[in-house]
Parts: sequence; C-alpha cells; structure tokens
Amino acid sequence: MIKDPNSSPEGRTTASFSNKVWIVTGILTLTVIVIFVLKAAFSVLLIVLASCLIAVFFHGLGDMIERWTKLKHGYCVLIGALVTLAFISGLFWFMGSTIQAQIAELNSDFPEMIDKAKASLSHSFLGNKVLESISGLDDKRIMSTAQGFFNTSFGVIGDLYIIIFLGIFFTIDPTIYKNGIIKLTPVSGKRDAQIVIDRISVVLKGWLKGMMLAMFLISILTVIALTFFKIPLALTLAILAGLLNFIPNFGPLMAMVPAVLIGFTISVNMAIIIAITYLVIQTIESNVVTPMIQKKMINLPPALTIMSQVLMGTVSGFLGILLATPLLAIIIVLVDELYIKKQQTLALSKEADNI
Repeated sequence: MIKDPNSSPEGRTTASFSNKVWIVTGILTLTVIVIFVLKAAFSVLLIVLASCLIAVFFHGLGDMIERWTKLKHGYCVLIGALVTLAFISGLFWFMGSTIQAQIAELNSDFPEMIDKAKASLSHSFLGNKVLESISGLDDKRIMSTAQGFFNTSFGVIGDLYIIIFLGIFFTIDPTIYKNGIIKLTPVSGKRDAQIVIDRISVVLKGWLKGMMLAMFLISILTVIALTFFKIPLALTLAILAGLLNFIPNFGPLMAMVPAVLIGFTISVNMAIIIAITYLVIQTIESNVVTPMIQKKMINLPPALTIMSQVLMGTVSGFLGILLATPLLAIIIVLVDELYIKKQQTLALSKEADNI
C-alpha cells in the first residue's frame, strides 16, 4: 500500500506552509490589482467631478437668470450656456491672437529671463545669498518644467472633450443622475441621500460663484497694475493669475513666478515691486472675496486644504490639485451630514431619555 505523504506530521506541516504561502501571494496580488483599479477609478471620479462642476456652473447661472427674467429654469440654463459660449468665443476672437503670441514669447524667452534674473541678483549681497541657496538646483530641469507648464496649461483645452461632453449631459438633465444615485441607496437612507445631494449642490454653486468672482477680480487688478508699470505680456500674465487663482494657496505663487522673472529683466527693484503688487492683490482677494465665498460654503481649514492638495497632487497630478478644494468640500459635507449630525441627534436623544 502506498503511503500518502500528507498523512505524516511532516507532510501536513509542509502542505500547510505551502497553502499559507499561496494564500499570502494571492492576497498580495489581489491587493495590487485593487490598488490599480481604485487609482483608475479615482481618475474617472475626478473627471466626473469636473463635469459636475460644469453642470453646477450652468445651473447656477440659470438660477441667476431665472431670478431676473422669471422664465422657466430650462430656458434660463440654455440662455446661460449660450451667453457663456458667446463670451468665451468673443474673448478668443478679440484677444486670442494676442494671448497666443504672448504665450509663445513667454515660452521662448523663459531661459533668457532666468539668465537675466541671475545677473540682476548677482549685483547685490542678498541676491548672491539667494543664488547660493538655489545653486544646487538643476537649471535645465527647472526651465523644462516651467516651459512644459506653459505648453500644457494652455494646450490641454482641446483634450478635455470628455469632461465637456459629460458636463453637457449632466447640464441637460441632472435629475436622471441624481435620482439614479438616490435609487442605489437603501430605503432607510434615501432621505439622507436627498439632503446630502441638495447640500452639496448648494455648496458647490456658492463656491463656484465666489471663485469666478475672485478670478475675474484678480485678472482685472493684475492687468491694470502690470499695464501701469509697463510690464510686457501684461494680458497673458493677468489671465494666468486669474486662472491659477482657482487653485488656493499654490496658484497665486505659481502665477507670480513668471511675472517676477520678467521684472528681473528690467531691474531688481521692478521684480520686487511686481512681487509686492501680487501680494497686495492677493491680500485684497483674501480679505474681500474669500469671506464672501466662505459665507456661501462651509469653512475649509487652510491646513486641511493644503494637505488635500498635496495628497491629490501626489495621487492624480495637476487635475487632482485643481479639484482638491471642491472634493474636500464634498467630503466635509458627507462627514457632517452622515456622521456628525447623526451623533449629535443620538446624543440629544440619550439626554432626553435620561431626563
């Protein structure tokens, strides 16, 4: 009779160890697959969020037109979309060639700006200290990164057709998708889902209104200030400052860098004046516009905003940084509605029972 090797204690131990190895290997493989799937799904989630912001913008604009004209909401949304399209088309029609020429000039002259900035800094003691502190950085890498930024920042518009088309579909009939989400929730949670979706819509509408106002104000003040100081490429720098203001904390600093470098091509004093000008404009925006935004949406702690931007930038790149703030606002609404308020209700009910 042939003896089964697994029947002995040694055989059972070997088989058990082999099974554990295969189980651990399978778990690790599954974990890696899940991570990749979640990362891909998260990228899709960001695209959906960007599309939702487009729909929220058009419906928010439609709400404003509805209050002014008393027309039906659908007609007001259509009017708002047509007005927005006409405004963007007119902007590119009147200033598109100028902006494109200035972007090309800024991109091609960037290495020369770096050299002139270094030459200007080398004439002062403080400037030499600054040059010494950045001497370890790779100049070619900095220039290629900056040039790539200018190329991609204004070149990705044609690659966002997925977001635009999704935004159009969400704008046409958002009720379908809203009701679809509610239907997916359990019966006991449908009311909470309705409340959460409505509150997220209100928060995002208020945030977008404030951000659009802030971007417009930043662009106008910047172009006025740069034109007053006779800085080249004033229009492009102003539009860049307005667009990058969409990214809290880091955006204004990113917008200030090319303007200061252009200032160095004139003189060190002009670079300092430009830096101060940008800081003053940002101070006005932070103390006038930002409080108005906070009244329309939940208060976002600055440290939490920065951490979310760093995390989102690490996970999803520029799109993650761009959408970190609205995503953080959505998460805070979810936590507030689905956890904090329920805990408060539970605590009040316990106090009532004790009484």
